[in-house]
Amino acid sequence: MAVITPQTQKEYTAAPSRNYGGPLTVVTLLFFMWGFITCMNDILIPKLQEVFTLQLWQAMLIQTAFFGAYFIISLLYFIFSVTKGDPIQKIGYKNGIIIGLVVAAIGCALFYPAASLLSYGFFLMALFILASGITILQIAANPYVAILGPPEGAASRLNMTQALNSLGTTVAPIIGGYLIFEGVSAVQHSGADSVKLPYLGLAATLLAIAVLIKISKLPRIQNDEEQLAPDAGALKYRHLVLGIICIFMYVGGEVAIGSTLINFFRLPEIAGMNETQAGHYLAFYWGGAMVGRFFGAVALAQFRNNSYKYMIIGLIAAVAFGVLYAVYGLEEALVALGLIALNFAVLLLGRFIPSRTLGFFATTVLALLLMTAFAEGSVAMWSVIAIGLFNSIMFPTIFTLAIEGLGIHTSQGSSLLVMAIVGGAIIPPLQGLVADASGNLQLSFLVPMACYAYIVYYGFVGSKFKPATR
Repeated sequence: MAVITPQTQKEYTAAPSRNYGGPLTVVTLLFFMWGFITCMNDILIPKLQEVFTLQLWQAMLIQTAFFGAYFIISLLYFIFSVTKGDPIQKIGYKNGIIIGLVVAAIGCALFYPAASLLSYGFFLMALFILASGITILQIAANPYVAILGPPEGAASRLNMTQALNSLGTTVAPIIGGYLIFEGVSAVQHSGADSVKLPYLGLAATLLAIAVLIKISKLPRIQNDEEQLAPDAGALKYRHLVLGIICIFMYVGGEVAIGSTLINFFRLPEIAGMNETQAGHYLAFYWGGAMVGRFFGAVALAQFRNNSYKYMIIGLIAAVAFGVLYAVYGLEEALVALGLIALNFAVLLLGRFIPSRTLGFFATTVLALLLMTAFAEGSVAMWSVIAIGLFNSIMFPTIFTLAIEGLGIHTSQGSSLLVMAIVGGAIIPPLQGLVADASGNLQLSFLVPMACYAYIVYYGFVGSKFKPATR
């Protein structure tokens, strides 16, 4: 998630006295939708694995096709910016967002012929096109949200929009799991046909949002400086280069864990759930990330009195407890409340300093992954669910640290960081290979452990800002 820091905000102007609540509300819809669509992959993996009789590593190619688009489209964007100048500066953020929505809608619509032809390769192609549109949205919308408003509130705004992104990932397993495994389309159609109606609905929704964006009066961000000349200046910053690797590791680790959870919860020694039950607890994993991002938005916000900050965080925890109690019951709600308390304790340990907090959060995830890999039953189940809560602030925090002080190279740095999301295409199949080769799904969680070990390094050491090398 791109953040324009106070050092870089001055190069972009959008009437500082203007209220951007309306435009931010419209753009926030994008974060919800791409969170929903991304998490739908976790439902597709077991579904298409069953339809096409795939090994786990083959089913994980769904994530390879999806996140591979992030790398290829971002690479093309970077090459264009180096040779011709920044495309977003040329066409504008609003047009970039609309293009991304239309391309994503086309990808969703292609699920219909893919299911009719019963072609796994066609599904992968549709996912690639869908993710290409999401990539364009990432490059255009993330910096746009950061610029809309005072620079000191950029991190808070972006954590809030990422919380809405997590809301999409939270409800997707429940809604998507019902529609694909149990809903009307699943009852009326066998095999891959059950994905037709859900993805046609997503295509229609994306096109409707594109129309809404088109007719909305979104402010045009002006650049006070001359347009960035074609060059690769962003790569001169060491903390950005290390941050690119960190985004690769984080997204790879997060997606690998999420992609494995339904199969993990189905293991007799863990919970012995069916697909629908597992989908509900997958929502628990992503819901933790949502709650944590709300915490992060409040923690990074500016308050005259810090007591207000703690009161709001307490209110968020109370609301989360109430929702979980109503949906899952008292036992699950109490366990979640304990995990939320642990999350807040680690936040305090990090003293709300981004790099320090990132390091401690990643260290906590390493401990949780150890329990996931070697414990059994409810201990292993709740350990892996808790990881979502500690993943919460990682993406926006890494992004913030990586583009600090980039100045007019911020948009180029953003495209490079989005390119690194390709980690989600590479790490999940690698974990699948380890699981298939060892015959032990739990031991495969050692793969994402390596990813989080690097995040610990970046948080405590690699994120320190250094001037660009000459």
